[in-house]
Amino acid sequence: MNALVTRLEDWVEKGALRPLDLALTRFIHEQEPQASEALLLATALLSEANGHGHVCLDLQQVLAKPEKLLSPADEPEEASQTSSIGGQLKEQLKGWTLESWVQALLDSDAVADERATDQPQAASSPLVLAGSKERPLLYLRRYWMYERQIEQGITQRLALQTPWSTEKLRSLLDQLFSDKKQTPDWQKIACALAARSGFAIITGGPGTGKTTTVVRLLALLQGLQLQAGKPPLSLRLAAPTGKAAARLSESLAGSVQRLDLGADLARIQEQIPTEVSTLHRLLGSQARTRHFRHHAGNPLAADLVVVDEASMVDVEMLAKLLDALAPTTRLILLGDKDQLASVEAGSVLGNLCLEADQGNYTPATAGWLEEATGEQLPPTLLSETGSALAQATTLLQHSYRFNDYPGIGALAVSVNSGKASVGELKGIFNSYERKAKEAATKHNNLQLIKLDTSRQQQSDSKQADPWAALKSLVRDGYKGFLETLINKRPTGTASREELDAWALSIFSEHKKFQLLTAVRRGPWGVDALNQLTLSALKEVEKLKPLLGNGNSPWYSGRPVLVTRNDYSLKLMNGDIGICLEWPTQDETGRKVLRVAFPDGQGGVRWVLPSRLQGVETVFAMTVHKSQGSEFTHTALVLPDRHNPVLTKELLYTGITRSSQAFTLVYSDEGTLETTLKGRVERASGLG
Repeated sequence: MNALVTRLEDWVEKGALRPLDLALTRFIHEQEPQASEALLLATALLSEANGHGHVCLDLQQVLAKPEKLLSPADEPEEASQTSSIGGQLKEQLKGWTLESWVQALLDSDAVADERATDQPQAASSPLVLAGSKERPLLYLRRYWMYERQIEQGITQRLALQTPWSTEKLRSLLDQLFSDKKQTPDWQKIACALAARSGFAIITGGPGTGKTTTVVRLLALLQGLQLQAGKPPLSLRLAAPTGKAAARLSESLAGSVQRLDLGADLARIQEQIPTEVSTLHRLLGSQARTRHFRHHAGNPLAADLVVVDEASMVDVEMLAKLLDALAPTTRLILLGDKDQLASVEAGSVLGNLCLEADQGNYTPATAGWLEEATGEQLPPTLLSETGSALAQATTLLQHSYRFNDYPGIGALAVSVNSGKASVGELKGIFNSYERKAKEAATKHNNLQLIKLDTSRQQQSDSKQADPWAALKSLVRDGYKGFLETLINKRPTGTASREELDAWALSIFSEHKKFQLLTAVRRGPWGVDALNQLTLSALKEVEKLKPLLGNGNSPWYSGRPVLVTRNDYSLKLMNGDIGICLEWPTQDETGRKVLRVAFPDGQGGVRWVLPSRLQGVETVFAMTVHKSQGSEFTHTALVLPDRHNPVLTKELLYTGITRSSQAFTLVYSDEGTLETTLKGRVERASGLG
């Protein structure tokens, strides 16, 4: 036993396990001094897996591929299998079978067997064995409970029956979708399926019309209520982050205004909300606790809740949301199932959308849809054995966003397929670069930059700067908003309205470019790229006086990202602000700095820098942090060696943050190849 603990301590020292993983293992050992190595190793691996987004530990996968686990990102690729940590784990597991490991776990009071019962056992055991005999899954109890809450909440809502006849649905749907553009009309189908169920998922890539669809769905539901002489539904809209909430609110306002309902249905527009809150605010987060004000004993007052950017919602948050809804409250999830999964444990939207590509609609659903919408489903999407969840899931299949910029769409589709090679990727970039030249356009909307950052070049001052292309890119990208900051700066007598207008013009320019990275640390991480960008911008003579002298973290032109919710300042995780120097001085003659944030309603919120605690410079941001945002041009920088976070989902998410142009910066073709082949695979019992 001491040998195992020593080995675990060594793995912590080498970065393969966290101190938290070892602490949990020691806690289990203290509670059960006779604990077997099988239990203690499983505990350490389970805790480590949770830290990497897995909800549970798939014991079969651990035994099948132990060398794939526990490899720190900085472990040399040439390390031999026996000396690598993955190899050490393989040695530790030598001679173990799935049956013997499971039995050793069940021999412990720390593990409850929940595989063969629907009734939870005593909640005293911290670990739960679930799944099946063929695929046993080990959970921390709270994660097992979260999955059960999600399963029960969705199953119960799928059984809810709506009172609307197909005739009434068809009449309103035909009015709402009089501008039919596609056959079949997937937006119309999504509205019909969501209207008949207590739970629904509407998924699709960027520009497929998720927001447009949900606005028409809300109009449909409110219209049915009003036609039946019933009071309007109480509707609540939410998103995981403040940035995503603000973006949805802005999109909804525009979509509601564009609704063409005719005079007899015009009053429906008044009943469609455009105010969107974060999930934390919706549920009533409470300081320094994981608990919310709304829960099963104090449910949220709403008839329907819509959650956007659902791919960002982790298993705990969805469980807490379902727990806070009354049994009759309906829930609709919107999101792109192919985006990166949540930062915290779980890949909930992906798990729930496992059947989305195949459709798996039953003949009964197809017949009902034809009556309610007039749309016929393709025969390839029908199945006699489709699940109840599949009957409430719609994949929107036509993107309108990239009609004018097809290169981004083609790139996203290729990467998302999981079958693209580096050669195919280069072919897409080259093809659209050639088309741009043939059309004599000023800017190519796809750009591929390969950096040569070998050690020899970095250490030889006679060599050209290997980072020159990246520096040029960020100078061109960020120069616009900084020049607007300088050129449109108001005079010392400016009114508050003039200051706000100045800030809004800077926001507009700043959204035109964003540098993204896959990692936080190292020469390819957020901090290093922030510093590289700042240095590159200071090489522009006009910008030198603007960007500070390094004596203070606050300077005019510094973009900052809010990293945690601050309800006193009405700032949410994901909000982006820009530090600006007012054209006035304080009573001591010093310059006045304020950080400007969009207030989500077309105005500006000004904040003293000293009041901002949870912020970081955001010339560069991680792809994870960019979710829920959209920029005219994004540039994604990949590191020069493999890292577990490099997957097709990360690359796809980076590409689809762009609305008009995308640049990929890389230095190693092998790393790019493994990124294209990599997939986010998180162990879970959902789906």
